[in-house]
Amino acid sequence: MLLKDKVTLITGARRGIGRAIARLFAENGAIVYANAVSEGSLDDFACDNIFPIYFDVTDTSATKAAIMRIKKEQGRLDSLVNNAGIMHTALIGMADTATTHKMFDVNVLAVLELVQLAARLMTRQKSGSIINLSSIVGVNGQSGQLAYSATKGAVIALTKSAAKELSPSNVRVNAIAPGMIDTDLLSVLSAESAELSKSQIGMGRLGTPDDIAKACLFFASDLSEYVTGQVLGVDGSMTL
Repeated sequence: MLLKDKVTLITGARRGIGRAIARLFAENGAIVYANAVSEGSLDDFACDNIFPIYFDVTDTSATKAAIMRIKKEQGRLDSLVNNAGIMHTALIGMADTATTHKMFDVNVLAVLELVQLAARLMTRQKSGSIINLSSIVGVNGQSGQLAYSATKGAVIALTKSAAKELSPSNVRVNAIAPGMIDTDLLSVLSAESAELSKSQIGMGRLGTPDDIAKACLFFASDLSEYVTGQVLGVDGSMTL
């Protein structure tokens, strides 16, 4: 029960990593607001301490309303997990401007806005943990992922800046950089690219959503109360 009675918001919780995080947090006693875009898509997941909350993270008004709802219902926000994200792959000469803008809207600008909104509550509380999902490609780059790696690199930069600014208020901001995780996002990679990447994993297997959820649990709990501004690679030694 590492998160007993802690109030948390997890974006992109309909499936994969987001759902695994929501489930593990709830098992550890958290009051979980699980976000998705599609109305009703999380209703089957709702229980005593998991509350579906539907909004598009790129919709400023809807995002503000969601944060205000949590404040009204719970009076506080102890952790925020910025998990929602999209990925498209394209070689440098083929990167589409509209698609790139969309990735920055979801992967960067929405994260930045949620950090700002959460920080307002957390600084008043003098406590809180913000966890941003980056990627291994945001650290090392990747051929064919120019725009996506740029968005995830931006997440790392904003994480470090927010950590410096919010640390005097006892608000921690950290990032997780997953490697090859067995989710629907892998479907955008060619079979050849996927196999090549898998061959570079020292532990010999793809990561699972639960592997990422456990790292999030560490950052959201008091186990990491003196940790901020860090980028934790969860990649099975892919970057070594």
